[in-house]
Amino acid sequence: MCASLLALLSVFSFFSEVNWWLFLVVVLLWLGFIAWGSFDIRLGYFVKTYCNNPLEKQKKVALTFDDGPHPMTEKILDLLQQSGVKATFFCIGSQIEKYPEIFRRIIREGHLVGNHSYSHTTSFGFLSADEVEDEISKTNAIIEKISGKKVLFFRPPFGVTTPNLSRAVHGQKSKIIGWNIRSLDTVTEDENQILSRIKKKLVPGGIILMHDTSQKSVNVLERLLLFLQLENYGVISTEQLLKTPAYED
Repeated sequence: MCASLLALLSVFSFFSEVNWWLFLVVVLLWLGFIAWGSFDIRLGYFVKTYCNNPLEKQKKVALTFDDGPHPMTEKILDLLQQSGVKATFFCIGSQIEKYPEIFRRIIREGHLVGNHSYSHTTSFGFLSADEVEDEISKTNAIIEKISGKKVLFFRPPFGVTTPNLSRAVHGQKSKIIGWNIRSLDTVTEDENQILSRIKKKLVPGGIILMHDTSQKSVNVLERLLLFLQLENYGVISTEQLLKTPAYED
C-alpha cells in the first residue's frame, strides 16, 4: 500500500508540483503501521496468530503463563492444583535447563507447555530468520528431551512478530499463540490494578496472559481464580479453546 502511494505521488510529480512532505507523511505512516503490526500480536500482520476464539459464546477462557519455569512457578502450580484448573506455560529454554524439576512438575500435573524461545532476548525483534529458527528449535529439543512432547505452540518474546519470524516458521507446524487479555503483571506494581485490568477485558473465548515469576502474580492469580468461579467462567486449556492441538502426534 505504501509503495503504491509513493509510486502514485511520483507519477503526479511529473505533471504537477508535489510537496516533499507528502512523501515523508506516507513513509512515516508506513513505518508506524509496521511498528504497530510488529508489537500487537493480535493483528497477525506478519504471521498468522491465535489470540482468542471469537466464536466461543460460553463463559470459557484459557489461562497462560510466560517466562518460566521459575521458583515462583511452584506457588502458581499449588494454586492451580487447589482450584482444579489447567493452564498453559510458555517456557523459556534456558529456564527449563535451570529448573528441570519444576518443568517436570508442570507436565506431571497435566498442564500444557509451549515454546517461548531459548533466551528471551530483548533484541528478539531484530534477530535473523536463522536465529529465530534456532531459538525455536533449540527449545523444542529441550522440551522433547525432558517431556517427550513435540510442541507446536510458540509464543514470541514480548509478543513481537516480524517478517523473519514468519520466514522461520514457514513450512513448520508451529502455531503462534498470542493473547487478548494482557495483565501487564510485569510492569504494574499495584495488584488491584492488574486484577482490574483482567476483569475489564474478560470475554468468552479469551486468552489471559500472566507470568509465573513473581509473588505479585501469585497473589493476583489467587484472587482471579476466585473471581472466575464467582462469575461462572470455566478455565479450559488453550488447545481446547482454540480447537487445535498443542503437541504433534
